[in-house]
Amino acid sequence: MAVTLSETQIERYSRHILLKQVGGKGQKKILESSVLLVGAGGLGSPAALYLAAAGVGKLGIVDFDKVDLSNLQRQPLHHTPDVGKPKVVSAAETIASLNPDVQVVPYTAKLTSENIMGVIAGYDVIVDGSDNFPTRYLVNDACVFAGKPLVHGSIFLFEGQATVFQPGKGCYRCLYPTPPPPGAVPSCQEVGVIGVLPGVVGLIQATEAIKLVLGIGTSLAGYLLVYDALDMEFHKVKLRRNAACPVCGDHPTVTKLIDYEQFCGVAVTADHGSHA
Repeated sequence: MAVTLSETQIERYSRHILLKQVGGKGQKKILESSVLLVGAGGLGSPAALYLAAAGVGKLGIVDFDKVDLSNLQRQPLHHTPDVGKPKVVSAAETIASLNPDVQVVPYTAKLTSENIMGVIAGYDVIVDGSDNFPTRYLVNDACVFAGKPLVHGSIFLFEGQATVFQPGKGCYRCLYPTPPPPGAVPSCQEVGVIGVLPGVVGLIQATEAIKLVLGIGTSLAGYLLVYDALDMEFHKVKLRRNAACPVCGDHPTVTKLIDYEQFCGVAVTADHGSHA
């Protein structure tokens, strides 16, 4: 059903409506849009806050972790009284107080090859804020099979990366064809991360998601944006679809979803992105 802006919404979104690239028509698109966030942690927190503030009508959030005190250094979606709560509950409460226009759809089940296609089916854009390779590869493969645009982000120490994978124009496996061996890449729990870093990368992901919804500007599709917080530098690296990619290539060898927790030989920590 088409959205008609109320007087309250016209006031709330007035700065969007003033933009000629958005206007009232664009704001209605945002209110009618749906975005799925994989993870309500370091990347998912800023992305969720700004997507909700923008008025994304349906915001799905996948996470089965609980808020931990150590999360609060970089996850502003959650607050001190939320410690111990399921992150999806904390996220829904925060977003409800920020913007009642937004319908939050919580998913507390772990994403698997059995349920992921059903989860992503109802969304226009998928934003991956996960912090582990099993989830990252599963989400990528599912988006390729479903023809869904995927906004990717990742962080490590003082460096972050972001890009957009459009259907038919490359995927995460074009960059990294197979998951690394268990233990090859240490997690943020092991080596730490500067708290402001996921804020920058998560907001870039939110920006790209809104641009995709509106159909405006030039997306990061075809480019990897690399951010170095210590030197305050951004670099864009050209990406191309890999014709030999095992999922989206000319002769794919991966034609069905794999549960990468078993494939990688590692256990997914209790969430899909919360420790990022």
